[in-house]
Amino acid sequence: MAGAMFKNSRVYWMAFVAYWGIVLFGYDTGVGGGVVSQSYFLEHFGAMKEGKIDTGKKNEISSNVVAVLQAGAFFGALSSAPISSRFGRRWPLVAYTLIFSVGAILQTIAGGSRGLGYIYGGRVVAGFGIGAISAIAPAYVSECSPKEVRGRITGLFQIMVAIGVMLSYFINFGVSLHQHGMNIWRIPFGFQLVPAGMMVMGLFTVKESPRWLASRGRNQEALQNIAYLRKESPESESVMYELAEIEAAIKEEREARQGLGLKEAFFGKGNFIRFVIAFVIFLLQQWSGQNSVSYYAPQIFQSIGYTGNANSLLASGIYGIVKVVATALFVFFLVESLGRKMSLIISSFGMGILFFIIGSILKTHPPPTAGSVTPPVASKAMAAMLYIYVCFYSMGWGPLPWVYVSDIFPTRTRHYGLAVASASQWLWNFVVSKVTPMMVTDLGYKIFLMFATINIAGMGVFSLLIPETKGRSLEEMDIIFGTVSAEKRRADIERQERALEHEAQDTTSEKSIQQKV
Repeated sequence: MAGAMFKNSRVYWMAFVAYWGIVLFGYDTGVGGGVVSQSYFLEHFGAMKEGKIDTGKKNEISSNVVAVLQAGAFFGALSSAPISSRFGRRWPLVAYTLIFSVGAILQTIAGGSRGLGYIYGGRVVAGFGIGAISAIAPAYVSECSPKEVRGRITGLFQIMVAIGVMLSYFINFGVSLHQHGMNIWRIPFGFQLVPAGMMVMGLFTVKESPRWLASRGRNQEALQNIAYLRKESPESESVMYELAEIEAAIKEEREARQGLGLKEAFFGKGNFIRFVIAFVIFLLQQWSGQNSVSYYAPQIFQSIGYTGNANSLLASGIYGIVKVVATALFVFFLVESLGRKMSLIISSFGMGILFFIIGSILKTHPPPTAGSVTPPVASKAMAAMLYIYVCFYSMGWGPLPWVYVSDIFPTRTRHYGLAVASASQWLWNFVVSKVTPMMVTDLGYKIFLMFATINIAGMGVFSLLIPETKGRSLEEMDIIFGTVSAEKRRADIERQERALEHEAQDTTSEKSIQQKV
């Protein structure tokens, strides 16, 4: 494994750089709920009067601060498809990160005469940038990764999300202990500019996607970039074969879609089912309950008995650590051995069972209404179940939807597929984040039973129906989904290899003639 990691070190670096934008994704999903739970924030923006919280106003502000980010992200994800198709993966990532930074600045300067509108507006602008980054970055990473470790490298997406969420929890916790006044939100919102700046600088050190270059007819650049990423010579057999495989798939797609445009891209043979999978997999992921816990972790922990900002924020921070560790262990040691389907199945049933247990305990042992410094034993048990729950989430439905969707689309439609997947993710993200505060207030223990049912009856069944993609190249996905037969693909690759060999021989002959002259 160490040798493979060294050989693919440039791919890992490229993924690390591209996924700094995904740290922003995770950070912004976690930071809003923690900021809104602070007493000074609620008082400053009119949700607390005479020391008493207006629950309705708090729920409205809380859901808006989180949800407007998803609204912007939805449109950002959709805008990414034509932009990344025309300009590639790297430069659009730079542009969208700069857009995000404008939104982060607007959020940071809110307060005083600049009211909630600055936070709402900044969240929309930042969300627009994050939505596009969340669609482009997985495609970019997937297209640059060798198939042997593609699941592990693309799975870094969820590790970076988890790191972002964890950072938001602990920054909120630290701010709640040591800061007062407007710093309660200005420090957490301003910190977003740190990973954004690191990402922009890092993008100047990486190469463009070879698959995108090949799709634009820039084959020599594609060959050079494959060789650079694989640490091989451009003349090596493995590099030539990889480019031949890419070009064969692109040629087939062009021939099949010539003159048919977007209609064929979405409804052509073997394509529509991929878009359905991309849409549904994120619908189910968002209703798994995980994002409700992530966005409103302080409120969730308060609802099960962890009263007071310090207790609930600390419990949230521990939840974030567990999520990062569990995700990293799965991505680095299990994703390529356990397979996509089995991981999703185990994850679905594990999450569902734990949510049923939490709901049952909350029903039979509700937390005391009067605040206490030490959470009761039942609350500690429910918190422990939530920590185990996030381990099951992190070994399946956390990282794998992004890995799976990055796997299944062909080169020419991958940007559209990732845009649909990301838009679905943000659409249902918006819905869930908007309704969660009200559901926590109105449903109580029933919210956990609802999510448990979705985990087992929805996500478990879906996991059984989708095809396995572990160990298959991106170009083999057309065979899995019936777009082309295995025999035709093999013949196309052999024909393309012969063409590349002839090109190489012609180039060598020309060089030798020039040397003689």
